[in-house]
Amino acid sequence: MKVFLAGATGAIGKQLIPALIARRHEVIGLTRSASKADAVRAAGAQAVVADALDRSAILRAVKDVRPDIIIHQLTGLAGVTNYRNFDREFATTNRLRTEGTEILLEAGRQVGARRFIAQSYGGWNYERTGNALKAEADRLDPHPPRLQRQSLAAIQQLEHAVLNEPGVTAIALRLGSLYGPGTNLGADGDVTALVRARKLPIIGTGAGVWSFLHVDDAASAIVAAIKYGNTGTYNICDDDPAPVSEWLPELARSLGAQPPLHVPTWLGRLAAGEVGVSMMTKIRGMSNAKAKRELQWQPRYASWRQGFRDGL
Repeated sequence: MKVFLAGATGAIGKQLIPALIARRHEVIGLTRSASKADAVRAAGAQAVVADALDRSAILRAVKDVRPDIIIHQLTGLAGVTNYRNFDREFATTNRLRTEGTEILLEAGRQVGARRFIAQSYGGWNYERTGNALKAEADRLDPHPPRLQRQSLAAIQQLEHAVLNEPGVTAIALRLGSLYGPGTNLGADGDVTALVRARKLPIIGTGAGVWSFLHVDDAASAIVAAIKYGNTGTYNICDDDPAPVSEWLPELARSLGAQPPLHVPTWLGRLAAGEVGVSMMTKIRGMSNAKAKRELQWQPRYASWRQGFRDGL
């Protein structure tokens, strides 16, 4: 089938193009940067250069190639490390999740695309009370930290738009916290640099639970969603959710760095704000049972423990 991949040069897009081509899909990769178009072509895809928020350019590009499937992997997460001003840091990603999604849906509607797969997120946006592991049916946080409200609203808007798109199999993949090549949690990522410099401490109890996902496994989940997915949301993460107090020291060991510092909650709030404290002490992990069952998907890195050692 013909696949239009928006976000072809992102961390997931780079892994996804060869995975799609290996399954004999014809891939058209969207990139905003003309300098990255050659990399898209070198990976075996056709390159389209356009700004994802330029409605006329995207409508024209999609009309020209008339894809069967549209995959939305647009984010602006490079360099995001400051959770204190979370919504400001995620402003570009929030626009891509709102305006960018609407443009791609309109484009797909005009050409009769049969399947639409969008990148959503699962983790801090689930309710921070109740079940330790959140399933897709659990509600998102009704009372998020003030400086995460815009980002949560953008995720909700993306999912509502996608899942209510008529006449198409529409899927929102709630990805866990990404790590691996090209991410902020890669060997040369911004977050790993903070860990090496002992500038990412454990705040308070460090009881906030994170669910991780290697970029290779994100790509394989998208491939599985093309073949098996039905309209709906799917949590995509590994099998081993863990509190910050457990995974952050292990990450430091994997990097050959000194153990992270511990700071009390009041000091962490001064440095990282309400959002940082919430992510370190309150958030919940996710269950991937639905994705395993319905998408017949298994992560290559079943645990971040192996992934941190071998997959960064």
